[in-house]
Amino acid sequence: MGNDRVSKGRVTIREVAERAGVSTATASRALSGNHPVPPATRARVLRAARDLDYVANAHARALVGGGRKMAAVVVRQVTSPFYAQVAEGVEAEAADRGWLCVVGATGGDAQREMEFVQLMREEGARLVILVGGVVEDDAYRERVAHYAHALDSSGARLVLCGRPAPDPEIPALVVEFDNEAGARAITAHLLSAGHRGIVFLGGLPGNTALDARVTGYRAALAEHGLPPEAAHVVDCGLGRAAGHRAMTELLKSTGEFTAVFAGDDMVAAGALRAIADSGLRVPGDISVVGYNDIPLAEDFNPPLTTVRTPAEELGRAAVRIALRDPEHAAGAHHLLGTHIVVRDSVGAPPPGRAL
Repeated sequence: MGNDRVSKGRVTIREVAERAGVSTATASRALSGNHPVPPATRARVLRAARDLDYVANAHARALVGGGRKMAAVVVRQVTSPFYAQVAEGVEAEAADRGWLCVVGATGGDAQREMEFVQLMREEGARLVILVGGVVEDDAYRERVAHYAHALDSSGARLVLCGRPAPDPEIPALVVEFDNEAGARAITAHLLSAGHRGIVFLGGLPGNTALDARVTGYRAALAEHGLPPEAAHVVDCGLGRAAGHRAMTELLKSTGEFTAVFAGDDMVAAGALRAIADSGLRVPGDISVVGYNDIPLAEDFNPPLTTVRTPAEELGRAAVRIALRDPEHAAGAHHLLGTHIVVRDSVGAPPPGRAL
């Protein structure tokens, strides 16, 4: 997926016309679709545009009334409360400005993501916002660099929302929250309640968001004088089902623990169900905390102590910052804060089990 073409600058309508063997005016009419052009000529122009990776400049289209005030949000899944809140924030901020918002779900499929980004580029979306943590491997770095340069070459902007930029030099805006600080704070909350055997449930090695949470968890343990081996990370990934399976297995083990830090609130939901199914009580026998503070977290049994991430504000900020100063948005990094929401899922360790 090389980006040689976009790195050399935007392809012009003149180059497309030369490739197709027609005048610039004819190429423009063929691409716009608003004027009669012989089918064979239109086919030659469209083939040339496709071969050259041509996309009409969004700013130029806007000057002639053809640009779309549109923001596109790309998420892993629309059923996730966190992703839904971020998308809602993007939609709300876009609507406040008279823009449209389009949401696409990839299911974690890189090919689907690439096709959606390309479609939005062709449709003239001014902002394309990629949401959520991701495994940051070489393929991802190459893919995001390609997106950023391709969108920039057509007058659009890439926004990485809730994930870092793989290279600070690429033309992309980053808006994220401090995953590490939130994890450190919620772990310190458990430690202050007397817990020393704390399991992190929901690791996913390589995922930028979860790796940062694990780092914060380990840092809090170290700050309270616990050795590195005190950390116990269960790499089960995210989701209620993953949390339920992993918690069920954990309860069968002989390891001593009195508290669980779930990688997100849906993992916590699964863990709470597994604990209840085993006949244990939260927080009487085991304390549980989560991450994100999804709307249902206060309705869990018991109501969940968790880290509130500014999910809707994350989406709003992605649009607001990108549009406020588009010329300087590329390469900019904005970090939003988090805070703990204390409810009823944390108590002191059971007598005799405070390790």
